[in-house]
Amino acid sequence: MGNRLSKIATRTGDEGRTGLGDGSRVDKDSHRVEAFGEVDELNSFMGRLLAHELPEDVAPVLAQVQNELFDLGAELAVPGHSALPLEAVERLDGALAYFNDSLPHLKEFILPGGGKATADCHIARAVCRRAERKLVALSHHEAVRDESMAYLNRLSDLLFVVARVLSRYENGGEVLWRPAGQRAADEGA
Repeated sequence: MGNRLSKIATRTGDEGRTGLGDGSRVDKDSHRVEAFGEVDELNSFMGRLLAHELPEDVAPVLAQVQNELFDLGAELAVPGHSALPLEAVERLDGALAYFNDSLPHLKEFILPGGGKATADCHIARAVCRRAERKLVALSHHEAVRDESMAYLNRLSDLLFVVARVLSRYENGGEVLWRPAGQRAADEGA
């Protein structure tokens, strides 16, 4: 692959517009730019998550996700383009089943925390949900592949389950939510 970006500061976006991969220009706050911007932010959080020491079965799954998120971003940057592989959602389903199989059933809500990787995974999950909402907003105005929307939906589920795995790996267990009434009773005891 040759040099694709020979100049980073082009000054063509100084007035609030940006170029898409097909050569068209749109406002930087367009639904399309919002959507691929959120996917880019999510990919950055995935990179942060991958910087942690992770279980050996988690890291390769998240590395694959990071590449697929780049595919999705490329797809969104070029209207009408397909870049995210069709089997990507199936891969997420498989990983979701694999990691969830070893976890106990949830009986209570959990809080995002417990360890650094766990907390970063929960942040990635929340950013993923926001990216999904931006993709839905885009779909009200322009065509969006069903697989792309399914991918983000499934990815947020996977990140929730991986956060549960990481919580056990880092902290031995999850941080459970204690409702206000329970906290008050515990404090009064």
